[in-house]
Amino acid sequence: MPAIYLIRHAQSNPAIRDDRTRPLTAEGLRDTHLITACLRDRGIARILSSPYERTIRTVTHLAEALDLPIETDEDFREREAGGWHGDRFLDFVRSQWQDLDYTAPGGESLRQVQKRNMAALRRAMEKYPGEPLAIATHGTAMGTILNHFDPQWGYQSFLRILDVMPYIVRLEIDTEGRCIAREEILMMQKQWRRP
Repeated sequence: MPAIYLIRHAQSNPAIRDDRTRPLTAEGLRDTHLITACLRDRGIARILSSPYERTIRTVTHLAEALDLPIETDEDFREREAGGWHGDRFLDFVRSQWQDLDYTAPGGESLRQVQKRNMAALRRAMEKYPGEPLAIATHGTAMGTILNHFDPQWGYQSFLRILDVMPYIVRLEIDTEGRCIAREEILMMQKQWRRP
């Protein structure tokens, strides 16, 4: 089975509030070289990404090293959190993982995020059958994909990776759409703080 490499973006600057244009920190940019070292020799044939700045920058060095373009897909974007309050972020996250249909005003439920991320993953696998893929995404978006294949992946799992940027998980998905193997291959612990 060809591998799917899900890549959570490297450390970004949470002081930049615009989700789409939030850049990587200097440390995050340095860590992109570790991603390249980890994935360079794994036969990756395609690189896909959320259209957000931090995910594209996370795989730019890898794309250059492999001489591959980065294809963006809007459906790999992060969850629209809506009107949650910054000092209550973990309460909001807990509510979302306890009830995948929970939303804040103006936001998306995790079920909605999961549905569009899985649709994007299926499209990629259909467009590039049998090819190893690298997909740059976000913590919550990635979590909903992992939850699709393993419903036990939930709030506690999300807390475990909250400070992990970048984070790479290798999946093998069979022709029936089942995940037959999952392996964490890179975990960089970083301090995460929401301003």
